[in-house]
Amino acid sequence: MRKGMVGFFMVLCCGALVAGGCAKKELVKGEGEIPSATSAKPVEPGTAAQAPAKAPVKEEKVAEQTIKEAPAKVQEEAVPAQQAELEKIYFDFDSFILSAPARTTLSKNAEFLQKNTSFKVRIEGNCDERGSDEYNLALGEKRAKSAMKYLATMGIPAERLSIISYGKEKPADPGHDEAAWAKNRRDEFILIK
Repeated sequence: MRKGMVGFFMVLCCGALVAGGCAKKELVKGEGEIPSATSAKPVEPGTAAQAPAKAPVKEEKVAEQTIKEAPAKVQEEAVPAQQAELEKIYFDFDSFILSAPARTTLSKNAEFLQKNTSFKVRIEGNCDERGSDEYNLALGEKRAKSAMKYLATMGIPAERLSIISYGKEKPADPGHDEAAWAKNRRDEFILIK
């Protein structure tokens, strides 16, 4: 008897779910409606209302088109001509602290950016190959942020600066020694229109 009651309620609940279905979207007046051929047109004063003529409905085939995806950021185009004006800065192992030579380089970069106010800059943080991917991505971001903060204190508006971390994905030198690693621990500055 008890099994029969449980089975009955299960069937009843399933039936209620099937009968209820999903909630339907209500149409807002005018949304999704197809104008009929008999819809009334405003009548100008002094003219008699005429019955609208029914136009034959023709079916047209629409050709399928392949849609190509546009680049995500079209307005961000690197500017190679002036790119040589901005110098890279380098970091010590496992550090995002700006050294004295890095501050000098950032000051020169800030002077260039103050003279050329139409450019934006993307600061790219990079690391050497030692450490995990996650650790190096975080360290590269800290390096880019420290350079961005320094440029902001030099008077470059924050809306002209953006950062990205590549971690160890883009080594400047593919070697596996201290000289190569020192070249890879860097921030690069990419001019953007």
